Amino acid sequence: MHADTILPLPTSDTRRYAKTIEASKRVRWDIDHDILRGRRFDLAQKFLPDGLSLADELEFLTPAQHLFIGQVQGRTYANMFGLVERFIGAKMLDISRDHWLGDQTALEAIVRFADEELKHQELFRRVELMVATDMPAGYRFDVSPNDVAGFVLGKCSWAVLALTCHIELFSQAHYRESIDGDASLSPLFKDIFLFHWKEESQHAIIDELEWVRADAQLASNEARDAAVGELIELVGGIDGILQAQAGADATYFLGVSDLPQSGERAERVRGTMLKAYRWQYIMSGAAHPHFQAVLGGLVNAAQLGRVQAALAPLAYAMPTRRDAARAAA
Repeated sequence: MHADTILPLPTSDTRRYAKTIEASKRVRWDIDHDILRGRRFDLAQKFLPDGLSLADELEFLTPAQHLFIGQVQGRTYANMFGLVERFIGAKMLDISRDHWLGDQTALEAIVRFADEELKHQELFRRVELMVATDMPAGYRFDVSPNDVAGFVLGKCSWAVLALTCHIELFSQAHYRESIDGDASLSPLFKDIFLFHWKEESQHAIIDELEWVRADAQLASNEARDAAVGELIELVGGIDGILQAQAGADATYFLGVSDLPQSGERAERVRGTMLKAYRWQYIMSGAAHPHFQAVLGGLVNAAQLGRVQAALAPLAYAMPTRRDAARAAA
C-alpha cells in the first residue's frame, strides 16, 4: 500500500508516537561516551544471570564452569540481538514509506527507531570483538544476519511486526526481571543492556502501533489466517537457529572446560543450553502478558489456538515457580 493511500492515524496514535520521540531524545546515548568508557570485560565476573542461563540446573558444574557457561551464553546473547536488529531496522525503514506523505510524527518516530537499531548493531559488533580478544578460542556464531533478514522479511508485515514486538518485549523483561537486580554481573555487561533497554522501551510501543495498523490492513479473516501461519513459520525458523547455536555453544563450553563431549553430563549441558535459549528467545516473549494481550486482541480463538499449539513443544522451557524462586534467591 502506498503512502498516499494510507488513512490518517487516530489522534491517540499520533500522541503515542510523539511520546516515543520525547523519550528517544531524553535517553539518547553514545556507545563510547556512555557505555564502554574505555572499559573491558573482566572474565572473573558473570555475564548472564542464572535466571536466563539456567546454569543452576547443572549442579555438577564447578564454580569456574558455572561462571563460564554464563559467559558463553552472554556472548551469544549479545550476538543474537545484533542478529535480529538487522531485520528489525530494515523493516522499520520499509514501513516508514507508509508515513512519508502522511503523519510526520509517526515518520520521525520510526526513523529514530531505525537509527537506534543501526547503533545497536554497531554496539553488539564491538561487544563481540572485545569478548573475542579475551575468551578462549573456538567460539562460533555462524548465523548470517543477512540470510536471516532475507527469510524474515519475506513474510508479511503482520507476522514480522508480531515477531518484532515479541523480541522488544522480552528484551525489556530480561533486563528488568533478571539483569538489573543481579549484583554479581559484570558492570559493563549490565550497562550495555541498561542502555539498550532504555531505547527498546520506545521501540516496543512503535512495534505495537505498527502491528495493529498492519492488522487493520488485512483484507479478510483468511488473510489473517495466512499471517498467523507465517508467524508460526518465523518462530520455527528462530528455533532452528537456536538448536544450531545451542549445539555449537555446548561443544565450545565442554571443550574449554575439559569435559567429555559425550555421556550423561554432556547431554545435560546440551539439553540445558537449548532449553535456556528457547526460554530466552521464544517463550519469555510469547508468555509476556502484554504480547498475549495484543495478540489475543487481533486474532480469533482458532488462530490463537494455532499459535499455542505451535509453542506447546517449547513450553517445557518455561521456568516453574520453584525454578523462578531459586533463580531470584
